[in-house]
Amino acid sequence: NNVFFWHGLGWFEDVLRSPRFQAALGRQLLFTGLVLLIEVPLGIAIALAMPRSGPWVSVCLVLMALPLLIPWNVVGAMWNIFALPDIGLMGYAINNWLGIPFNYTQSPLAAWFTIVLMDVWHWTSLVVLLAYAGLVSIPDAYYQAAKIDGAGPWAVFRYIQLPKMKRVLTIAVLLRFMDSFNIYTEVSVLTGGGPGNSTTLLSIDLVKIALGQFDLGPAAAMSLIYFLITLLVSWVFYAVMTKDEPN
Repeated sequence: NNVFFWHGLGWFEDVLRSPRFQAALGRQLLFTGLVLLIEVPLGIAIALAMPRSGPWVSVCLVLMALPLLIPWNVVGAMWNIFALPDIGLMGYAINNWLGIPFNYTQSPLAAWFTIVLMDVWHWTSLVVLLAYAGLVSIPDAYYQAAKIDGAGPWAVFRYIQLPKMKRVLTIAVLLRFMDSFNIYTEVSVLTGGGPGNSTTLLSIDLVKIALGQFDLGPAAAMSLIYFLITLLVSWVFYAVMTKDEPN
């Protein structure tokens, strides 16, 4: 009835003590951790496999850039259809060809598999392009010196390629952390936070509290806590990955 009151820090205390917030934060951290563990190594591996010269370079770069050009809501809608157990190609193949029961609308494990796979498909390309940019900037003199010293592929990667990619990988990890930790549209369109609350990430829960329940006080406090967590973890990532670099 438009009756407003001041609750001060109480909103923040209520949110931090709420089991609902803690569960949503845990799911958000799990999702972000999974996609980072998959996308960063996979992106580096694909970048290493891409050609450095010739006509195939342009083809590979265009193919890598294509998923990034698709709007987020369209990505969710595409994977919604793609993963359906009856008419979706992936869902049908897993159920009928592999013989594994799969229905992301009923099984929390299948829903998590689908949202992680969707994010890997959509955003690994960003890591690939950044890692590839770091690789092509390495002078040939480093490779020639390594060849003279008899260094193998692993030694070349560990002592030449990986250190030279450190700056771009720092950017890739920061971007992917912030994007995945604040993801909303794709997961909301694909699963809506279900089945049950199994894929209700922090962003989805925030929207439900603010717009669904219209609890603006807790939602405002939660949004600030959400922002501070993102800022803090991003700062930690940056500090750890750049601690050995000269000022």
